[in-house]
Amino acid sequence: MPQRPLLSSMFASPGYSPHARPSMSHPGLVYHNGCLVSGSLDALIHLLIPSADYYPDRAYIFTFLLTSRLFLEPQDVLAQLVHVCLQRQHKGMDVGTRTSSWRILQLLAEWTDTFPYDFLNEETMSRLKEVITQATIGRDDVLRRTGAQLLQRLLRRLATQQQYEETLGSQATAGKTRGPLSPRPGACARDLFATCGDAGLVAQQLTFIELERLSQIGPEELVGAFSPKGSIEQHQQAHVGVKSTKNLEAYVEWFNHLIFLVATEVCLPLKKKQRAKVIEFFIEVARMCFSMGNFNSFMAIISGLSMIPVSRLKKTWTKVKTAKFDILEIVIPFFSLFVKDIYFLNEVCSSRLANGHVNFEKFWDLARQVGEFVSWKDVECPFPRDRRIISYLLSTQVLSEDGMFIICLVTASETWLLAHNWRGLGQTICWSTIYAYRRVHDLCMVTMFVSGRNPERPM
Repeated sequence: MPQRPLLSSMFASPGYSPHARPSMSHPGLVYHNGCLVSGSLDALIHLLIPSADYYPDRAYIFTFLLTSRLFLEPQDVLAQLVHVCLQRQHKGMDVGTRTSSWRILQLLAEWTDTFPYDFLNEETMSRLKEVITQATIGRDDVLRRTGAQLLQRLLRRLATQQQYEETLGSQATAGKTRGPLSPRPGACARDLFATCGDAGLVAQQLTFIELERLSQIGPEELVGAFSPKGSIEQHQQAHVGVKSTKNLEAYVEWFNHLIFLVATEVCLPLKKKQRAKVIEFFIEVARMCFSMGNFNSFMAIISGLSMIPVSRLKKTWTKVKTAKFDILEIVIPFFSLFVKDIYFLNEVCSSRLANGHVNFEKFWDLARQVGEFVSWKDVECPFPRDRRIISYLLSTQVLSEDGMFIICLVTASETWLLAHNWRGLGQTICWSTIYAYRRVHDLCMVTMFVSGRNPERPM
């Protein structure tokens, strides 16, 4: 994947930039060696709000907006901005007040660009419009146009998110995991090689999907997913009807779907040689993903090939050249490592200190890590979209783990019986296998499946 300067570069110093302090430090802030390490919530809000002669450091803006949601809602911060705007209006319409209005719009632009999902809720959007109105009322046309453009850009971003969620819903329905007994082994119309037999092209499209899904994840979703239980939940309970995005959840679901897709593709072929060919194909796809830096798809493929229904195909694996596969198993996926780091940081470090101050030193570390993720997810994919391959990868139905076991067991039984011309005993032998799996519920389907009848036709 191509590289670009990371957002985390703004955290080059180990803490808050001293030159970005306001002219008079707030008494509720605590610094150590020129770096902000803690403060009261009111003091931290005060430090966020710009004035005619002060604009907060970009690293501080990102860190505060990312982590303050652990303690208060975004609309509460906007309410503070409205209050400041009203106060400044009473002081007159001088040049200094106009400059502070520009800086408030600049702060709102950074907020809406980095955390657009904060404004999915009507209350937050209403507060935003109120701040823009108060900041531009009585001002020149340039300020008013800037405020209007800010809103238009945000609304386009939210509309894109809504379309993305609708697309996810249709893909989730199409790729829903199947029950354990369909389709019949070897009788499936699907064929990955007919769709695309080029491992490099499949790896490119996997990378396209990964970057597309990553780009939709808001940094605030990471804080919400891995923060200590109760902090954000209490706020959501206090604001009934609060909307939230499911982009992180969708990304995890895609990872799981790819695991089961790989395992399903391996289990479906009737002959060992065909299965070995599928395994070797996915090993090559994994190698290509690794060379592209796509460690998430790489790890999903390795996980799919390591699922028990696949790994137990001992005779199939004897026909696979596994030297390259053994080397690939040692690599750690990027996203899993990233998630573990955030989880560990939240578990080990407290968000509040004994004196009631916010532990901003912890939040610097959290924002630094999430900043790396934000920069990574904004990378544009260099590969063109192949709709046919992407549709196959996203929408093809997959078998459940029980289904893979049944498919493999029944196939093994039928293959052995065919080799010895004892097909007539197939149903009796397969029944002994099926009874070992008590999680299979529809025995009528089992009977028709083993006997080769079409399950959709009446008996």
